[in-house]
Amino acid sequence: MGESGRVPGSPASTVAVMEPEVAGCLATEQGALEPGALPGAGSGMDWKQSLRRRLEGAERPAKRSDQELKDEEMELFTKFYTEWKGNRSGSTSSQNIPRFYYRLPGEDEILLQKLREESRAVFLQRKSRELLDNEELQNLWFLLDKHQTLPMVGDEAMINYESFLKVRDKAGPKCKQFFAATVFAKLLHNDAYGRIPIMQFFNYVMRKVWLHQTRIGLSLYDVAGQGYLRESDLENYILELIPTLPQLDGLEKSFYSFYVCTAVRKFFFFLDPLRTGKIKIQDILACSFLDDLLELRDEELSKESQESNWFSAPSALRVYGQYLNLDKDHNGMLSKEELSRYGTGTLTNVFLDRVFQECLTYDGEMDYKTYLDFVLALENRKEPAALQYIFKLLDIENKGHLNVFSLNYFFRAIQEQMKVHSQEPVSFQDVKDEIFDMVKPKDPFKITLQDLIQSGQGDTVSSILMDLTGFWSYENREVLVANDNDTTADPEDS
Repeated sequence: MGESGRVPGSPASTVAVMEPEVAGCLATEQGALEPGALPGAGSGMDWKQSLRRRLEGAERPAKRSDQELKDEEMELFTKFYTEWKGNRSGSTSSQNIPRFYYRLPGEDEILLQKLREESRAVFLQRKSRELLDNEELQNLWFLLDKHQTLPMVGDEAMINYESFLKVRDKAGPKCKQFFAATVFAKLLHNDAYGRIPIMQFFNYVMRKVWLHQTRIGLSLYDVAGQGYLRESDLENYILELIPTLPQLDGLEKSFYSFYVCTAVRKFFFFLDPLRTGKIKIQDILACSFLDDLLELRDEELSKESQESNWFSAPSALRVYGQYLNLDKDHNGMLSKEELSRYGTGTLTNVFLDRVFQECLTYDGEMDYKTYLDFVLALENRKEPAALQYIFKLLDIENKGHLNVFSLNYFFRAIQEQMKVHSQEPVSFQDVKDEIFDMVKPKDPFKITLQDLIQSGQGDTVSSILMDLTGFWSYENREVLVANDNDTTADPEDS
């Protein structure tokens, strides 16, 4: 026995060394144990079973539903995550993220559509008011001229950075965006006094104002309000632009629809290569087509400029006149036989077959819009979009590359035409080797579209394969160059 008179291992001693809570439970179950008392043999297992039941009950809480467990898990996660972030106010970082997606109204939500259109109109009007008007531009020019820094470089007025900042402070809040240090640095070249030309800076401001004005004008026709124009949107824009272009004053109104179709087709041919039916407004502003179109505001535009401008009246009438001349049966469409007389009439039948296989036709005949794509491709063979159009026709196996078989398939038609014109056919092996030497493809046995574009020889290769005249020009290139040199040489030097 120990000093207290208890039997070691007895229930009383066990109760004494247990945790108070467990001991209390045991005492409640068996009744109070007197110090030194031993329970009967029959009750020796009762307290053990009771303790085991209590412990098992504590380890097995009442079963909860999956939703309750998920709620508790989320509550604990939010609590610990908030503490970890040091934000104990109860708000989470997700509440501070600005909204960046707005659902477009459905077709049946007329009121929401009207509200959205009105909101866009108000927004565009506000942006338009932020632009410099003619009076403000004249005032800016006056200030720049007043603060020019001597000495002048020839007839060109210059301004240094100190005066540049003075003009910024006097020009008004609308002009401050143009007077950045980066703008001054870009216009600074080799002036010994660290100045920039006033005219160059003013032209920069004018260009920026014009771009913003044009973007706002185009956005007014963006019916979807998502930053792009569909074909019908651009048609409406150009149709309403015609009366503001003096160079188009001579067009008859009956020709307006054909002119609009001709103009819009160039935008979509080059700016929508995937044929999605829409063009980003940013892409329209970035290309030179709009500059060419608005060049028609110049009442004194030279004849040469008009002939080289796709959007001029003479150019549009030329293309449409060619279409009418090819349409011998006057049904408004072109058959393969009618199209074969295009240009010099030396396009091969094999190439024309591919045109009518791949391009959109109606009962085997081509409409004016498809014809415009055809003309744009053949007149701009150096451009990637035109090469993409032609490459699709040359890729008869739809493998994404041209191989020896593809080249031979098209060149055989050139050889046949040479026989018809009593010319000695050229060996295909020689032409094939020349083509691969010109293009220098990554794979020595395959020519991809990218290879053609990067080589800079895509126009020559396509001409060799589809047009007898093009092949003849290539074969006699040295003679033609010599003749050109003789023609341009000064008679006094000969």
